[in-house]
Amino acid sequence: MSEDDPYDLNSGADPATFAAAAPEPSVGEIGGGSEDAEDAAAPVYAVGIGPGNSEYLTPRGRRAIREADVVVGFETVVDFVADETDADLLTCGYADEAEALSEFGRRVAAGERGTAVLMGDANHSGYQFLGKVQRAVEPPVRVIPGISSLQIAASRARTPMEDTRFVTLHKSGSLDADLDRLAEAVGERHLLVLPRPFDWMPGDIAEFLLDSGADESLDALVLERLTHDDERITRTTLGDLRDSAGGSGPDSTPYSDLTVLAVRAPVDATD
Repeated sequence: MSEDDPYDLNSGADPATFAAAAPEPSVGEIGGGSEDAEDAAAPVYAVGIGPGNSEYLTPRGRRAIREADVVVGFETVVDFVADETDADLLTCGYADEAEALSEFGRRVAAGERGTAVLMGDANHSGYQFLGKVQRAVEPPVRVIPGISSLQIAASRARTPMEDTRFVTLHKSGSLDADLDRLAEAVGERHLLVLPRPFDWMPGDIAEFLLDSGADESLDALVLERLTHDDERITRTTLGDLRDSAGGSGPDSTPYSDLTVLAVRAPVDATD
């Protein structure tokens, strides 16, 4: 990207598709076969910061943030790591995302070390932002995975990953295919869902699943602000959860925007 050819966030392929179009280059392709060579090549890092509790930030991710000259990310995400670095912090929301990424790209092109931060693990939910970062810079982007709230939720809800259907609704665009995947699996496999604030919150997902034929007695857990001091887990049923459907803003739902929904399939533990 250059100043004469700015990245238009609304043009071209979906950013998540762009991010997944090819494997990232190996360390050797970047410029060497060791971690030191990786650093010498100055890639841009995309760091999953975990659920926001600094104890769940990986040492490798913390180093990429600490050694950066400039860090970019959504304001709520950057706030969690602001004390980890002396880098300049470029924060954004959806409205000024393009401006922040353009500035990030210009500074990386000028030789500064750049790190993008994404909530949780960059391989969950952060894929659209990962694609936007990748299109905004010339150097290769290397992902440093993080511990995600999804992994914490699977532990709290005792939903083994191999028996679970995971779907993120926390993205822009049509959710039809994602919702269909949930409807196909509900009751047969555990579900772990990242809601989308605030039009697809836990109650709205419960209503959709029930309208799709799900059993209203299925166990549902709404897991909020996992690993934080104010962590809260609501244990209910899919039928009761539907009562909170229909909101459109933070004041119309009882649940946080930092939420994972778990819907457990029946488990026969008698054998």
